[in-house]
Amino acid sequence: MLGSAMCGCIESYNRQGALDRTHRRGGRGNVGSRGENFQANMSLSPTEFRKAMGCFATGVTIITLDLESEVLGMTANAFASVSLDPPLLLVCVDHTARTHAHLHAKKRFGINILAQHQQVISEYYARPSHTHEHAEEEAGARFERTAQGTPILHGALAYLECRLQSAQEAGDHTIFIAEVEDVVVRQGEPLLFFRGKYHEIGEQNPD
Repeated sequence: MLGSAMCGCIESYNRQGALDRTHRRGGRGNVGSRGENFQANMSLSPTEFRKAMGCFATGVTIITLDLESEVLGMTANAFASVSLDPPLLLVCVDHTARTHAHLHAKKRFGINILAQHQQVISEYYARPSHTHEHAEEEAGARFERTAQGTPILHGALAYLECRLQSAQEAGDHTIFIAEVEDVVVRQGEPLLFFRGKYHEIGEQNPD
């Protein structure tokens, strides 16, 4: 979901106070040589961590799975490839997300990589809603089903059919590792997320 997986970084953050104090104590002015003094002065907050991680530009995905013929989905960008042989990927999901428990139970899901025109769909599935029964009316999201019954989003840049292999608890998220059984790839440009905002390839960034 946007609130957890996507780390906003609307404005840059500079811990100059901590760095200055280290410089005065160590006398070297070399940030790369930070030691116990720097660590003692460093107090990282969740907001600062989100700002830093938000500086890493990513694509945007919708995780989809079937729940008694209902399309259950969530927006996520904590997503990465793990292995080429066998083809494995991972996705990180907040413990509070509705999708979390169902990923454990269903053990099959889809990853839809969004195209640049699908921002409204990303925003729709990022909302903390209990149901997504109005996805087509409100966001223009339409789905077909794969042979395994997994929902596949119309117009997505790519689709990956996934079968859960393992799950690892990590803080307030779970890392789900899955084997990719099939893919669909289409032409187009990706939707991007950077510093808490959506972007397109080649656009001018006023920041």
